[in-house]
Amino acid sequence: MKLRWNKTVALASIGALAMTAIPLVAGSAPSGASSKPTYVIGVQGPFTGADSDYGDYDYAGVEFAVSQANASGKYPFTLTTEKFDDQGSSTVAPGAAQKAVGTKTLVAIVGPAFSGASQVSYQYYHAANIAEVSPSATAVALASGTNSSFLRTVADDSVQGSADATYLVKTKGVKNLTVIGDESFYGAGLAKVVATQAKALGAKVTTKSIANINEGGGGNAGAYSTLATSLAQSDPSAIFYGGYAPEFGLLLGDLASDGYTTSKHVIMSGDGSNDPALLTSTSPATAANGSFLSESATGKVSYFTGKLATEFTKLTGVKAAVAIYAAQSYDGANAIIKALVADKATSSIATLRSETVASLHNVSFTGVTGPIAFQSDGNLKVDKGSVQISEVKKGKIKLLTSVG
Repeated sequence: MKLRWNKTVALASIGALAMTAIPLVAGSAPSGASSKPTYVIGVQGPFTGADSDYGDYDYAGVEFAVSQANASGKYPFTLTTEKFDDQGSSTVAPGAAQKAVGTKTLVAIVGPAFSGASQVSYQYYHAANIAEVSPSATAVALASGTNSSFLRTVADDSVQGSADATYLVKTKGVKNLTVIGDESFYGAGLAKVVATQAKALGAKVTTKSIANINEGGGGNAGAYSTLATSLAQSDPSAIFYGGYAPEFGLLLGDLASDGYTTSKHVIMSGDGSNDPALLTSTSPATAANGSFLSESATGKVSYFTGKLATEFTKLTGVKAAVAIYAAQSYDGANAIIKALVADKATSSIATLRSETVASLHNVSFTGVTGPIAFQSDGNLKVDKGSVQISEVKKGKIKLLTSVG
């Protein structure tokens, strides 16, 4: 997923980062806890800015997993978590990654949340032999090489983009599609997959590339007026937008002002727009109704359900049904915990970090979202699960169906 370009933010604005001990979900501290080493599982993502929901959801998933681990008392270590705010920005992300690397007891990272942030953070984590387990960075190019220190608990954009195109052409009957990419690492990559697959399925496809101009949610209505007028005049039966919620909201508003609406056309975007920020950035807000959004799921379940959902919400205060990628984050944290158990648990953090990278490639368990076991390149061994399709209805994002 995701890259948030915010050129106005200096690296110094990463913000204060405080180590947060995770409360136990039940009972008292395990016997002998004071003699156990304490390790940090970091979470890198956007905790401020227009996309902060993504970071909050990722952190909540890790918080849930760590709380359960500490409460069990069965591990030879105690875990804490720490946030590293990159605002979803490739500009801010290097500073956040370096801050994480410099955290003395940090053993691994869940994240980064966004693809662009992951791309620029990798060199710092890789040099320090620190594993990154992203719950939501979906750009295809991120997974490469052998025994990669970048891993992910989500299917990549080759899966999401293909499912999006299939939904548009096969389910919605689209014959004339305009695909727009926002020039970001994530948006351009997803748009390319959608365009290629839609063509293969027989649709006539026109592609456009536009700059990401909303700068973290600060754009104004009318920013895409020229593009919207052009699209309304050419009148394709459908539009797919590869980019982010604030920009997609602006585009929907400008399209509506030119008479190109969801009542007569199919308008869709990917998981970069599957965010409440879409609803607040669309003007008029009703212009978002009827638009479709996808989520790059893995397996058949993308959210916490049942008792687990109740426990998750009780601990974190986050409603499970809206916490996109929290379940993938939870699975990522549990993969790290299992890897730590397999490590030799030496006194050297540097050695433990390196061992955790190797051990992650050997973990295998059934997570909330499906089987968790990694290929050498960091992708899941089973990454062809269903992609969730949602629709905006009466100002709310509602899960509609699964593709795949």
